Amino acid sequence: MEKVLVSACLLGDLVRYNGAALILEDQTLTQWRKEGRLVSICPEVAGGLPVPRPRAEIVRGDGHTVLNGRSSVISITGQDVTRFFLTGAQKALELARAYIIRLAVFKEGSPSCGSGYIYDGSFSGIKKPGNGVAAALLDKNGVRVFSERNISEARKYLKRENGIMVDSI
Repeated sequence: MEKVLVSACLLGDLVRYNGAALILEDQTLTQWRKEGRLVSICPEVAGGLPVPRPRAEIVRGDGHTVLNGRSSVISITGQDVTRFFLTGAQKALELARAYIIRLAVFKEGSPSCGSGYIYDGSFSGIKKPGNGVAAALLDKNGVRVFSERNISEARKYLKRENGIMVDSI
């Protein structure tokens, strides 16, 4: 059965920067959990950051430019935390490879997991198009990343496994 990589905070783990979770109540996710498909990760914690931790945003770029060394992830306190985000992204990729995962459902807006949008680096709540560091690395390596708001699209993407329809929801 094909596995799905999921942001740990969406599954109720208290791993967000503020020590909270953002539990995703969704029929598809509930079904995938029952089927044993879910593999959980918080790339920021996996990369060595504590909980709680200062908020961080990508400055002058997105996850792809961080991977290319052209931008950084900076905490609201001014600390360069790029190395933690790169390490966490690598651990997410290693997990995806270990479980032969081709699909992830990640927390949008996150400097690690964001898919579709992230924050602009000004800590003013302004959103901009882009992916977080882990989402960018997974995407670069063939893992399709969906935000929690697009889980129905993720379900459609995962509609076939070994030639059998698994889209029962």
